[in-house]
Amino acid sequence: MPELRKDPVTDRWVIVATDRARRPSDFVRESVSFTPGRFCPFCTGHETKTPPEVLAIRDSGGPNQPGWSVRVVPNKFPILGIEGDLNRQGEGMFDKMDGVGANEVVIETNVHTDSLADMPESQLVRVLWAFRERMIDLRKDRRLRYILICKNHGAAAGATLEHPHSQLIALPVVPKRVQEEIDGARDYFANKERCIFCDLMRQEIKDTSRVVTETDKFVVLEPWASRFPFETWILPRRHQSHFEASDQSDLQSLSWVLRSTLRKLDRVLERPPYNFVLHTAPIQESVNDFYHWHIELMPRLTKMAG
Repeated sequence: MPELRKDPVTDRWVIVATDRARRPSDFVRESVSFTPGRFCPFCTGHETKTPPEVLAIRDSGGPNQPGWSVRVVPNKFPILGIEGDLNRQGEGMFDKMDGVGANEVVIETNVHTDSLADMPESQLVRVLWAFRERMIDLRKDRRLRYILICKNHGAAAGATLEHPHSQLIALPVVPKRVQEEIDGARDYFANKERCIFCDLMRQEIKDTSRVVTETDKFVVLEPWASRFPFETWILPRRHQSHFEASDQSDLQSLSWVLRSTLRKLDRVLERPPYNFVLHTAPIQESVNDFYHWHIELMPRLTKMAG
């Protein structure tokens, strides 16, 4: 019998077809593979093929030269630009404003064939550190309200280039999905004086059936009202509203947990395409007791239709 399950954070209902329970082998999979040897603008030696870097972690060389391990560059075809203001315009009920923001590419490694699951933990720490540093820098621009960090792994998940990379998009607005989470978390806190994500983790740890991994700093679980098969969340056990408040110890622990989780997905689902999204509090808001940053991993095993 199909079930309707309600997301406790956003109050959205999800239909779960329990009578269609599937094993991993039942899904049509498009395994992600790499093709070395093809020209790639993100590979070492091609630094002039991208806009000048805004951040780089390097062992040798100077700016925009080989010797880097992680490199962050403006997107050559940005969806938002840094020029403009936030004065609303439009006619009657139709609002508009300048497309103020930033769009950057985090080139996660100088090895074309190393996915996040393949690279050493030390390299993954550098990637997470780059996320944090760019968020801290961009929040200085008071026009920006939210920084979205996401990754499309594989063509079926939306990637247009093979080389491992993530996208950072700084926005003058808060995305609707995140705002729904913030509103739900704020309402829950107003009623119970507790963080809904902290309560959710406590209940899931007690139940154990949806917990994938549990460490002293992080919990990995399958959400109650999953929107996608094998959707997976990673949450810090210690309450934190802002990802950029994470310290080096947090990032080291997260690198192990994220790598372990991605390796499990690769092993069970044969290197699936996936989307990775970091949900964090708006950058101009102070630390709070009700919202809880987390990572959402969504393997692409089914086709969206309708």
